[in-house]
Amino acid sequence: MRVCKRKMWKIGGGAAAFLLLLTALVMICGGNVQAAGRPVTIHSCQILGGDVSCTLTANSVPSSDDGKYYIYADQVYEDGPVGDLVAAVDAASSVTVFFPLNYNTADSNLSRKFLVAVKSGGQMVQVSDEHYITNPEAIASFTTGRMNRGIKGILPEVSAIASGELKDLGIQQVVYNIYLDEICAAPGAAGTISFDYNGQTYYFSNGRVTHYDQMVKGYNNLGIQVTMVILNRGGNEGSLDLVHPQALDGTECPSYALNVEESGGVEHLKAVSAFLGQRYSGRTGNGQIDNWILGNEVNARTSWWYMNSSSLDENVSAYVKAFRIVYNELKAMNANVQVYNSIDQEWGRKSNPGSFLAKDYLDQFNYYINREGNIDWGLSYHPYNSPLYDPYAWNGPAVWVKESVSTPYITMQNIDILIDYMHQGKFLNPAGQVRSISLAEIGYTSYFGDENQEASIAYGYLKAAALPDVDAFMLFRLKDDAHEMESKLNLGITNLDGSHKPAYDIYKNLGTAGEGTVKARASEIIGMDIDEMISQNIIWTRGGDGVVQ
Repeated sequence: MRVCKRKMWKIGGGAAAFLLLLTALVMICGGNVQAAGRPVTIHSCQILGGDVSCTLTANSVPSSDDGKYYIYADQVYEDGPVGDLVAAVDAASSVTVFFPLNYNTADSNLSRKFLVAVKSGGQMVQVSDEHYITNPEAIASFTTGRMNRGIKGILPEVSAIASGELKDLGIQQVVYNIYLDEICAAPGAAGTISFDYNGQTYYFSNGRVTHYDQMVKGYNNLGIQVTMVILNRGGNEGSLDLVHPQALDGTECPSYALNVEESGGVEHLKAVSAFLGQRYSGRTGNGQIDNWILGNEVNARTSWWYMNSSSLDENVSAYVKAFRIVYNELKAMNANVQVYNSIDQEWGRKSNPGSFLAKDYLDQFNYYINREGNIDWGLSYHPYNSPLYDPYAWNGPAVWVKESVSTPYITMQNIDILIDYMHQGKFLNPAGQVRSISLAEIGYTSYFGDENQEASIAYGYLKAAALPDVDAFMLFRLKDDAHEMESKLNLGITNLDGSHKPAYDIYKNLGTAGEGTVKARASEIIGMDIDEMISQNIIWTRGGDGVVQ
């Protein structure tokens, strides 16, 4: 790794001297120049008709060769005044500048980042942080009404559509994965769907896309809201350019970081996001997806969102760039979709050295979003027990489950810590509201007895239902998975042969007129009235390491 050397000069005061400091205090790395201070603030970049309107302020207007501000539109992989010059305006303490959006053209500014530069000594010097468009929904082709029915969700088997189990269970939401390597196709491949976007043509597998069409419509026909997790496994000619260059070292992972470093990958990601937003808007005959989650447990770098860098900042920065693209392109098609990030339950302790703490990742993600333009992102959180196979949702190990923000894990027992954390002002959405929180993956094993799974599911769901900020409780999963069962994770509410476990009827009756029977059963197993436990936030923990034999 090459170390950048800082050069220092002594200069006088005043606005002109301050600008000189910007040009003199530089980081010299491979010829790139970064400003050491940025006196201009971009307060907003909003779509207004066919234009972008950016509002700029400066407490002290920086001096320059010509008294102008120059606005650059950079691709996400560009830094400094190196992208397209989109506007120039007289420098002042308060300025609003307009330039074309150029939507769906080769010069589209929808997912670019903007910065202000001034000319000093003939050289462009960056004098603001970057800022993205924050209202992509302003140009949305569709404003489809959301299928909000309630929080009761599950990861289903597709066969459950025809079997009637989803209807029988009263499921209101489902979560499913979509794999970019499955749907993307190479030019010239057989059986493709073409999609023209930003002046280029992209191709998708007709067979795989049609499969998702039928599945999504099947869920919608049952009145079920669909959440889709976007995963990127790479591995074929049609999608390899979507894999981040730092994920191409041969390491195997279920999903790789998205390519935000190269033009081809970035443009492809824009097109994929626009294609999905349009196709699943509920207005093109292919079904409706209301919620999109970018990646799975992205803080678990070596497990779910691989890059070979172990730097938290580098990983989060790459993820935020991908998130900006996906968010803006999806919402420019369907204004009402929600877009979520995804972190696991390892809040203050990581079991895998290749992971990042969920809290650290969330904090850094939020920092970048606020610095570069706040948007209405949602949080997808997975409040599993610790260890994962622990059978007691209501009585976790004291060593792992604590009632403080320094807790090693956040499970359903101490989920209020997460809720309170998201109530902080710095985490609120642009309207000043608490963000949508989706408990998009949560499951309890029956390995140590059906009764423990029954009570755990009742406890988890009822606690989620009592929290107004929680918009989804996605039970993982409908049917046991043989591979997971090798690790004592018998998480299904049906067995491998499809027969129903006792937990099936528990989940079926939650949120219905039969919920009283469920509460009585759970209270009997727990040894305390479950309503009292939840309403008074009574936290039981047990000693030792919590390992169940």
